[in-house]
Amino acid sequence: MTNVTAEVVSDLFIIGGGINGCGIARDATGRGLSVTLAEQGDLAQGTSSASTKLFHGGLRYLEYFEFRLVREALEERETLLVAMPHISWPMRFVLPLSPDMRFESDTPTSRLLGWVMPWARGRRPDWLIRLGLFMYDTMGGRKILPATRTLDLTKDPAGRPLQPKFHKAFEYSDCWVEDSRLVALNARDAALRGARILTRTRVTAAERRGDLWHITAEGPHGTETFRARALVNAGGPWVMDVIRNVAHINPTEGVRLVRGSHIVTKRLFDHDRCYFFQGSDGRIIFAIPYEQDFTLIGTTDKDHTSAPSDAKCTDEERDYLLAFASQYFARPVTRDDVVWTYSGVRPLYNDGAKSATAATRDYVLKLDGNGPPLLNVFGGKITTYRRLAESALAKLTPFFPKAKSNWTARVPLPGGDFPQDQVAALTAALKAAHPFLTDYWAARLVRAYGTEAAQIVGNATTAEALGQDFGATLTEAEVRWLMSHEFAATAADVVWRRSKLGLRMTADQIETLDRFMTSEVGAGAARAVSPAAE
Repeated sequence: MTNVTAEVVSDLFIIGGGINGCGIARDATGRGLSVTLAEQGDLAQGTSSASTKLFHGGLRYLEYFEFRLVREALEERETLLVAMPHISWPMRFVLPLSPDMRFESDTPTSRLLGWVMPWARGRRPDWLIRLGLFMYDTMGGRKILPATRTLDLTKDPAGRPLQPKFHKAFEYSDCWVEDSRLVALNARDAALRGARILTRTRVTAAERRGDLWHITAEGPHGTETFRARALVNAGGPWVMDVIRNVAHINPTEGVRLVRGSHIVTKRLFDHDRCYFFQGSDGRIIFAIPYEQDFTLIGTTDKDHTSAPSDAKCTDEERDYLLAFASQYFARPVTRDDVVWTYSGVRPLYNDGAKSATAATRDYVLKLDGNGPPLLNVFGGKITTYRRLAESALAKLTPFFPKAKSNWTARVPLPGGDFPQDQVAALTAALKAAHPFLTDYWAARLVRAYGTEAAQIVGNATTAEALGQDFGATLTEAEVRWLMSHEFAATAADVVWRRSKLGLRMTADQIETLDRFMTSEVGAGAARAVSPAAE
């Protein structure tokens, strides 16, 4: 059965419901453009839920002389903090110093240092790291985040979990972000502004006919057709598949698929700072406090040659991360500490780099104007998603002269309409209004939903008033909110992407949740809620 919806012509049809696609959708609708977005699975089901969960400038990228990327990312950190204080917050990063630390063998900085100071070939000396951190502090117009300082690890609590050979460290600022929630909130904001967000809708064909794109998609309601004045390919790791097999265009660009894997362990330290570890192989990893009771360690950089959906943390990658972290922690980190692993595929623009680590993290936008425009999005960092969206619209708005100008900087996402430093006050107010909430429960709701947490709890005076208890403080009221407001349709959508409650729930509890959601899903529940339904 084919549903023909071609009588509606969108300005933009976006393929891909990751952070780039949803960021572009939000930006475009705010400019007055009509937008339809199709995602083959759930929002953020691919790369955008498998990041290291950081808004960061990319300290390591300075070694590759990617100064524009670093400056843009540094500027964005505070811009984004203001817009989403519930799902993003400042973090301090502790970088222990050791003479064993090395560059990757062929970075521009390593080559230059080897030429100027051949006796230091391959080394990453302390003074060079401090110079990089000085640039890090000054390039982005930092106002909210504190500056770099030097730590004495023999006295500072950050030194206690580490091996005694580490005596000195630098401490600098970056930011945490709940990556998959960032995607869902961008999609929701786009929908509130008029966009159609279609999840579990796979685009099978797109062709130019006259001055329009004609798009065919398979979704919950069968085959549907759409028309649009411009097509945006934000397919992430599937970007080349869209070019070749959906639009049937011979590509002139390419991507390098790089797998980044992470492990989540039992909590390894009792403070709220993150560690930045440098390896003797030239690579770096982070060890980050995660979901209060865990530690997140990652990431790897491995070329990925199979389907993006096949990405998983291999035993080799897990053991590499364990061995890397154990070079620093006083107590070795073992397989028994690991409670979960995940992996995602980064679609990096193929710049011919010799290694996956060296491949550029910058985004590249290519406009095909041979007929109605096609914009292909290559690469990108979660930190610069908003700037990427602005750049995408800069290429597209010449085709839409009535489109409004840039508007997204510091404009709150849903639930983020409160001062950046008032999370604790908002949490206390929620708990005072609903005394049955535990400290953990209230904090979790505020960190997920911000000012909208009060709408989820409503007028409830007891936990029972929130409906069925699925475990780990997840209730029927919250699940119904996620289904009606945030495009969730399955248990995995809720416990692994809208939250990470899957770390605290049993398999039986998750199965019960899935049965409940399946019973609640109607004919149109896999689609976005219309703005009118809000």
